[in-house]
Parts: sequence; C-alpha cells; structure tokens
Amino acid sequence: MGKRVGMEVSIAAAEAVALIDVDVVAAYPITPQTHIVEHLSELVANGHLDAEFVPVESEHSAMSVCVGAAAAGARTFTSTSSQGYALMVEICYIASSMRLPIVMAVVNRALSAPISIWNDHSDMMLARDTGWIQTVAENGQEVVDLLIHAYRVAEDHRVLLPVMVNLDGFIVSHVIEPIELPSKEEVQKYLPPYKPLLKLDPKSPVTMGPVGVPEIYTEVKKAQDEAIKNSKKVILEAWEEFAKHFGRVYKPVETYRCEDAEIVILLMGSIAETAMRAIDTMRERGKRVGLARLRLFRPFPVEELVSVLKPVKAVAVIDRALGFNGYTGPLCAEVKTVLFNHALTPYVWNYIAGLGGRDVTVENFVEMVEMLEERAARKEPMGYEIINVRE
Repeated sequence: MGKRVGMEVSIAAAEAVALIDVDVVAAYPITPQTHIVEHLSELVANGHLDAEFVPVESEHSAMSVCVGAAAAGARTFTSTSSQGYALMVEICYIASSMRLPIVMAVVNRALSAPISIWNDHSDMMLARDTGWIQTVAENGQEVVDLLIHAYRVAEDHRVLLPVMVNLDGFIVSHVIEPIELPSKEEVQKYLPPYKPLLKLDPKSPVTMGPVGVPEIYTEVKKAQDEAIKNSKKVILEAWEEFAKHFGRVYKPVETYRCEDAEIVILLMGSIAETAMRAIDTMRERGKRVGLARLRLFRPFPVEELVSVLKPVKAVAVIDRALGFNGYTGPLCAEVKTVLFNHALTPYVWNYIAGLGGRDVTVENFVEMVEMLEERAARKEPMGYEIINVRE
C-alpha cells in the first residue's frame, strides 16, 4: 500500500495520467477541468512525463488531435467539461466508431444557458449515446483508480473503445483529499504497454474512417454495439485485477445498507456520500432505506441493477440533469426501462436535484424519501419533480 498524501483531486488526476505514461496529451482549458491539464503541462515541461503536450485552439481540436494520435498508435489523454465537451462531441462519435482507446476525464459541469461553472450531470448525459464507456467517481481516490482502470479496459484488444471517467466539478475536482498514489512500477504491473491492433503507418498504409455507404454502415454500427456490450466482461475483469493489485474493490452498482431495504435511493456521483449520512439518519428512525449508486454508466449495468432492485418496494431515482421530455430525467428513464423489461414493479419517483451546483443536503434526502412514501401510499401516478425550487 502506498502513502496517502493530501492533494487537490485535479492534481492527483494529472499525476495518475503521468504514472500511466501517456504519449500524447491534447488540451484546451475550461473551468473546472483546467487544473488537470495545467499540471500535466508542468509535468511535461519539467521532464517528469515524456509525452507530447499539444495546446490546441478548442476542445473540438483537442479530440481531433487525440483521434489522430491514437490512430497512429499513441496512448492518449484529454480532459474537458460542459460546453467544452459539447464542442468536441462531434469528434467523440468518431473516436468510438473508429475504435480508438482514448481516455478522457470529464469534470462534470452544467451546460449553458444561463452560464454556470458549477456541477451537475448535463455534460455526462450529452455523452450517453456517443459509444464511449463511462465510469463515475465519487471522490479523489476513485478518480485516480478509475483513470488507471480506464486504460486497462480501453486498450484491451477485446474492447478498443474510448473511456470517459466522470468526476463532479468543484465538489470533487477542487477538493484537497488524502490520495494514495501507486508507484509507477505498480501501475506498470497492472497496465501493460499499449500495443495497437491496427495503426496508421506509412510503410503499411490503411484507411481509417472512410465513407460508410448504406451497404456497410449498419454492419459497422452493429459491430460497435456488440463491442460496447461485450466490453462489460473486460471491465469486470479489470476491476477484479485492480482489487488484487491495489486492494480497492469496484463494482458496476455499489450499495450501502441495501440488504434488507424496502426503499432504495439510486444516484451517481459525489452526492452519494451525503445520501449515506441521510440513510443512517433514517435507519435510526426505523426506516429500511438503502443506497445504490452506479459506478458504471455505459454499458448500463442491467443485471446488477435488477439484482439490487428486485426485492424493494419503492425507488427514488436522483437525476442531476433534465431530460426535457415532460415525464422523467435521463437516468430515471433508463432505470424504468430496465424495470419494465424485467417485469419488476417497485414504485418509482424521479427527483431532479443539484442543477447548476445547488446543494443537495441530508435533509433533502430525508424529505425525498418521505414524499416517495406518501406518493406510493396514495398510488399516485409515477412522475418527476425538480426539488429545491425557490417560490
């Protein structure tokens, strides 16, 4: 076990990328992810990381550089947030379709308008259907661990897909926490050198990403869909190996006090730790409440979610982004699909919380569970509600 050192989580993320020994970093600054790439630029400039650091003119260009570098066989990294991700999203589709094992940290922040630099999951939800594997960190140690895990998964020849590690802006990214950084030797034992299956080489020319005429496009997308479904096996294997190497265990759906729970709060990200305190409070009052939080968002952890929710009577799904569809938030829509497909019938209410960085408190979680119980008792039609709206 390594020594725990207090450091800003963004700095720890950059240090983890350096330990991974990436070849190319393409970067454009945007709050609140800037500290990650700033520190990486320092590590390169000071000779602590032997890599090409490419300061580009936009996030669109950052992902374009990553695509070119990965296609040439380089281990690549970038990071972004919010509108920056929105600008690069065009190229994100290309990265996954071309099966390039790029890793990106997304420091989650609300999308404009109005302009907000604070945290919610709007940018993460924009990324849902781009074909990237997505994991979610709750704290700084998890950011470091999931970045290392991301390369192990992305570069596996059974996967060859880009991976996005999500961490909440400011709430996680700018907090100083005790972080255990492994040694470079320990990382290398877990993460083998990148050996591209196919790469651009003037001595052996190939074409990547040509025009997909109607006669082949559907087959390409079918192959891409199969790849992300099949990636789950590798994701689980890589987490099992991570536990053996570093002693920390990760699962697609992680639970807290769910063994006998009748009500489950389901969410993603850093507010899980607040929810745990609320659950302890409610347990003291005799309420059988538990917590399920998604560590893996893409591919969606269907089997694990069914296992957790099958015995419960009611579920409070906490979304931190709006779906603008008039009936549910984006995470809740996926949860309801899983429940419907498996003929499970707990009462589900969707709460939209924490938009644009608004606090979600212990008291809020207690209130949400109380409202859920009242609605379920009245057999009120299932729906959604934005909480903490000022009158």
